[in-house]
Amino acid sequence: MKFSLIVLGAPGSHQSAYSAFQFASAAVAGGHQIYRVFFYHDGVHAGSGLLTSPQGEPDLEQQWQQFSNEHHIELTVCIASALRRGIVDKVEAERYEYPASNLNEPYFRLQGLGELADAAIQSDRLITFGR
Repeated sequence: MKFSLIVLGAPGSHQSAYSAFQFASAAVAGGHQIYRVFFYHDGVHAGSGLLTSPQGEPDLEQQWQQFSNEHHIELTVCIASALRRGIVDKVEAERYEYPASNLNEPYFRLQGLGELADAAIQSDRLITFGR
């Protein structure tokens, strides 16, 4: 079965980001496919290159990176939610004349809601983590 995931909660403040990662890992281990992970609302903080996990807590950012590399899974960050929360890639940093970008590229990419619609069309199931 092919899944896509929507992650709405910020890592470190909401269980949804970690639950989504655990689900994705279990799905792939069970022979299923993850088409896309779409980070939306506060979930976009997962794509920040400035995210640092406290000692003793799982480094979710690094886990998503490794997971994406190993299984060639697209990690998409909603551009509107990201801009609203101060997360920009190099292109948007230049566009808004910010001194630097902070999106953890190339692991995470800024995309619009069209990518979420595509994920819904291409996947057998679209599962939301968080509210």
